[in-house]
Amino acid sequence: MIIARKKEQEILRNAYDDSRSRFIAVYGRRRVGKTFLIRETFENEILFAHAGLATGGMGKQIESFCESIELSGMEVAESPTNWMQAFKLLKLLILNSKRDRKVIFIDELSWMDTRNCDLMAAMESFWNGWASARKDIVLIVCASATSWMLDKVIHNKGGLYNRLTDQIALEPFTLCECEEFLKSKNIVMDRYDILEGYMVMGGVPFYWEKIEKGKSMAQNIDDIFFGQHPKLEDEFQYLYSSLFRNPGVYIDIVTALSTKKAGMSRTELAQAIGATSTGTFSRKIKELESCGFIRRYHEYSKTSRDMTIQLVDNYTLFYFKFLAKEKTDPHYWTNNLDDPGRRAWCGLAFERVCLEHIPQILKGLGISGVLTDVCAWHCSEDEEKGVNGSQVDLMIVRKDRVVNLCEMKYSISEFSISKEYDRKLRNKISDFKTLSKTNLAVHLTLITTYGLKQGMYSGRVQSVLTAEDLFANA
Repeated sequence: MIIARKKEQEILRNAYDDSRSRFIAVYGRRRVGKTFLIRETFENEILFAHAGLATGGMGKQIESFCESIELSGMEVAESPTNWMQAFKLLKLLILNSKRDRKVIFIDELSWMDTRNCDLMAAMESFWNGWASARKDIVLIVCASATSWMLDKVIHNKGGLYNRLTDQIALEPFTLCECEEFLKSKNIVMDRYDILEGYMVMGGVPFYWEKIEKGKSMAQNIDDIFFGQHPKLEDEFQYLYSSLFRNPGVYIDIVTALSTKKAGMSRTELAQAIGATSTGTFSRKIKELESCGFIRRYHEYSKTSRDMTIQLVDNYTLFYFKFLAKEKTDPHYWTNNLDDPGRRAWCGLAFERVCLEHIPQILKGLGISGVLTDVCAWHCSEDEEKGVNGSQVDLMIVRKDRVVNLCEMKYSISEFSISKEYDRKLRNKISDFKTLSKTNLAVHLTLITTYGLKQGMYSGRVQSVLTAEDLFANA
């Protein structure tokens, strides 16, 4: 059963029902459910399905491709020696088929593109010179290496330029979709538990598939990550090595970023990992960003040159905080509910979840239809200017001349504003107005799990959102 992929399924079904051949690229980070989407949508309608090998040169890749052709019902008398010959066999398979529509699904295409092979030239010849002229082919290519898909297929500057008829960027689940997924498996959990799971795993369906009925979220997290033989014991190394042929530098980048909550400038990050080649470093940043592990964001009133690079992948951050050092307690998560380090992590993880649900926040504020710029802002202490030093991780600058200065706070009950925290809030607003010299109205917005407890200092907050708002279907 497919959850929350109605728009993507509609694109695929429309392609199948069309009266012309269609070429579709599906991409998204590993474990997000690309293969499942395609197989579930078409079920028995796929004529040919093949997945590239994670390792192996051109010879092994072509051999595996031919095995898939044989599994599709056509005997291969003589093994091809190059991709042009291999795609000629695919043409013969299609010609011999009596199906009205021929669905061709090639998964993990990037793994097939080994060094010095002619894969993309063969793909261009297959589509441009033959398949596109027919009216009965639905060609679907897929890869987890998002940057490769963008460069080699979607933004191809050669023979495949502007040849795609459709593209699908498959995103992780939202909180709402994770809740729907659990319900489809008859797993009952309250939203606080689902939020906790999201802070650990993000919205990656493969991880949520590991949740077992009858266990609490804490027990499931123990089983998945901390047990004697955890279900995802080697996930970190496998995740990066399956996406990148030489994962070491990529791991160095995310390791460096994991030490800085707000992220690093490009210069700081390059120095931290000892990057020597500007072009190579830029490409690796782009690849990590396109796969959803990092984000680049700008600060209020600054240009794109001043973008900050931040690690945002929930699982990767959870790994560095709790899994990088070996844990001997198989029930670590259940037994450390009140650990100070875990409480501090919850605060940071909740902020990331909020940043992953900006559409839900805009909906909760009632400004979904207002043109907005989402950014961050910070300043250092400056006695001469009367500035205390402040950090704002989420600022919503609106075209209706309002700025929502957002505070994100994780709490196990209603959040109460103390005298000290009220002082910090006043300083943030004062610092921002002083340095930005803005004439926009500044609205202090609190996003917290269970809402705001009314008290002496609660009146300063002009809008409050809760975790319930983050679960909205935006």
